[in-house]
Amino acid sequence: MKNFDKYERQYFLPPVCEYDWVKKDHIEKAPIWCSVDLRDGNQALIEPMSLDEKLEFFQMLVDIGFKEIEVGFPAASETEFIFMRTLIERDMIPDDVTVQVLTQAREHIIKKTFEAVKGAPHAVIHLYNSTSVAQREQVFKKDKDQIMKLAVDGAELLKKLASETDGDFSFEYSPESFHGTEVEYAVDVCNAVLDVWQPDQDHKAIINIPATVETAMPHVFATQIEYVSKNLKYRDNVVLSLHPHNDRGCGVSDAELGILAGADRIEGTLFGNGERTGNVDIITIAMNMFSYGVDPGLDFENMPKIRETYERLTRMQVGDRAPYAGDLVFSAFSGSHQDAIAKGMAWREEKNLKTWTVPYLPIDPVDVGRTYDSDVIRINSQSGKGGISYILKQNFSISLPMAMREEVGYAVKQVSDEEHKELSPQWVYNIFEENYVNPRPYFTINSCHFKQNDGIMAEVEIVFGGKKTIVDANGNGRLDAVSNTFKQFFDISYELSTYEEHALSHGSSSKAIAYVGITCDGKNYWGVGMDEDIIRASISALIVAVNKLPQIEQNEEGQDERLTAMLNYIQNNYQTVTLESMADQFHLSEPYISKYIKDKSGKTFGEHVAHIRMKRAKTLLKNGNMTVENIAYAVGYQNVEHFTRTFKKSFDKTPLQYRNENRENK
Repeated sequence: MKNFDKYERQYFLPPVCEYDWVKKDHIEKAPIWCSVDLRDGNQALIEPMSLDEKLEFFQMLVDIGFKEIEVGFPAASETEFIFMRTLIERDMIPDDVTVQVLTQAREHIIKKTFEAVKGAPHAVIHLYNSTSVAQREQVFKKDKDQIMKLAVDGAELLKKLASETDGDFSFEYSPESFHGTEVEYAVDVCNAVLDVWQPDQDHKAIINIPATVETAMPHVFATQIEYVSKNLKYRDNVVLSLHPHNDRGCGVSDAELGILAGADRIEGTLFGNGERTGNVDIITIAMNMFSYGVDPGLDFENMPKIRETYERLTRMQVGDRAPYAGDLVFSAFSGSHQDAIAKGMAWREEKNLKTWTVPYLPIDPVDVGRTYDSDVIRINSQSGKGGISYILKQNFSISLPMAMREEVGYAVKQVSDEEHKELSPQWVYNIFEENYVNPRPYFTINSCHFKQNDGIMAEVEIVFGGKKTIVDANGNGRLDAVSNTFKQFFDISYELSTYEEHALSHGSSSKAIAYVGITCDGKNYWGVGMDEDIIRASISALIVAVNKLPQIEQNEEGQDERLTAMLNYIQNNYQTVTLESMADQFHLSEPYISKYIKDKSGKTFGEHVAHIRMKRAKTLLKNGNMTVENIAYAVGYQNVEHFTRTFKKSFDKTPLQYRNENRENK
């Protein structure tokens, strides 16, 4: 970049640099805060605030907890003069709040200032004059002694007029353009002013060091402030104040390191409003202390309201990334960040922690009036399964199974990617509902009845292809029995791999939600059901999951009615069924029935019977204490050896081996 060589450092280091401040690692207590929004902030606005707007802003500052508020430069304009008089005459200044007014070290301006503050319960008269080399040489064309005399004369006039004016007054002095002033000379001027005022314990004076144009790095400023603090006269009776600007973007650091170096007071504005790049942002400094467990003495619990009022009255905008207040400062779009936040919140709840340690969130957003659902976890194409799961849980009480989260995450992210938009919590829920609760494109059921018959027997009316078919099947429980009706009717095979359920507290506390995952050919398919009855919810979830199987889409007609009736008969009579009994039931020959079942289902009559018996035998071996011989009889085998051979052929282990393995795994 060209022309860099026309610039040079314009600050001055003190004659002695001690660096004691470096040994401190944090601020232990809040400084005195002075808002200069109504003076520095207002004069920097394209359209300064009206009287009514300034009055509303003043009240907001009082509500936040500011005890010192610089209200303007009453000698500079009639508007500011009227504002000061209005505060006094309307008795708007609380007893514990001190107003502050600015004045140059010029006689007629000082006199006008005292007219403005007459009758104030307590006011600080803030005197300033520029002391920098550039201002001395280029603007005032005065030497050091003349500049010092200007400050001393102003201090003397302040003291004289204060004694002649109704009110309670304190004094403040600022060597303006401090960064461009020799540090020891700035201290000499301040001490000369203090010699006039003679501050004591009951009448302290304020020495305010302004980084009028920030030209030094924060550690340099802190070193300058340390020198000032250690070389001011009457130090125990002087409040050392800082007034940082933000030209280098380091206003907050200037203030924080300045406090470590000995400052007692900070002048600044809300959100850093001020001329050029602004004044130091008091909100950021205060909230930084708050995040370290230090009470800042200011109340930002309703940050959205404070921001709204500020933006409305100043017509300035708070940036999306403004610390602690911007729209996006607590927002996590990144998948890994969302996952860490969600896990951190769960950990905090599980451990009932008092101390805040959630990853990626320096403070609890709730402490500044923000919410987790709309401010923290926000969903777009960069979001991860953890964030999406958190949104569903936080807003809709939906706790996704771990195995389901990745698939749901991809479904939601795909929509955001295609739409090129951030997704609201409701939109996320709608995507979830459309993909996992509602889809039943191929079949549904009209009714489902159960009876206890050596296990659970389900009678399900399946509606498929415009036809209704009653299908019976046996199972270990209700859901397993219904699942077997689907397998039987569609001639499909899959495993019930995941089942979870919980109460839904969102909306209606009486509702339950069930999640069903099935596995077919190595791929998982998911469905979700919601109902007041958990059985109906689980069946609804299963219907959605099975509807997603490719075999259902490819099955054009489903099972024919005669085969369904035959398989239902086998299910209901698996212990005793024979081809002979089926021939009697259906009035057909045994060879015809045998061939019909084989041709239509792809399995022999004996395979169907054995499958049902073996499934029932596994349940009895796993859950009961019946002997193998009694189990063989219970499922329809008169010969235990035949039962054992059939079982081993089906599962490649004997019944006893199967039982022992399952007991060891419990």
